[in-house]
Amino acid sequence: MPDWARARTELVDRLREGRVDDERVLEAMEAVPRHRFVPEEYRTDAYRDRPLPIGRDQTISAPHMVAIMAELLDLQRGDRVLEVGTGCGYHAAVTAELVGSADIYTVEYHDELARRARETLAETGYGDVSVRAGDGRQGWPEYASYDRAYLTCAASKFPSAVVEQVRPGGLLLAPVGGQRRQTLVRARRRPDGSLAREDHGAVRFVRLQ
Repeated sequence: MPDWARARTELVDRLREGRVDDERVLEAMEAVPRHRFVPEEYRTDAYRDRPLPIGRDQTISAPHMVAIMAELLDLQRGDRVLEVGTGCGYHAAVTAELVGSADIYTVEYHDELARRARETLAETGYGDVSVRAGDGRQGWPEYASYDRAYLTCAASKFPSAVVEQVRPGGLLLAPVGGQRRQTLVRARRRPDGSLAREDHGAVRFVRLQ
């Protein structure tokens, strides 16, 4: 059987040598067993720094991208977080390490992926994460307002309903753009509802459905 803990430590060491400086984020990455979220046929590649298929033409993001997004969101214990695009649940688990499982609300378009993510999160100790299947463009208004919201899938713009569900001063993060060219954009919501945007480099994600 592979030494998953050692593989995870080696991955985190590579992230530390790369573009990730926040030790809290690195500790969260080391705590979450990525191999448990990866389909069995790809499990031996779980700690390679690359995206992997999870079904329904969706992927689990590369670890460095999960870490960079967590760093840009400046996640703090007790923040209430909205995630659009649960996928396999891995990104939500990393977020849970930083804010606490009970403060995460994540929406997945595909019923099957939502069910599997809910099961895997429960099996790995993150059962308090709230997962539902639905249209991520609508966010999850019942639990607004959120301190942070992020998309794990690309959109042409921040969905207006998601923006409205973030408190003034809160942060949003998403890959914004078309099918082939996207930019990772962080935005802070102003009191009037407008967004102060910052670009953080070119990325490529699957599209929001």
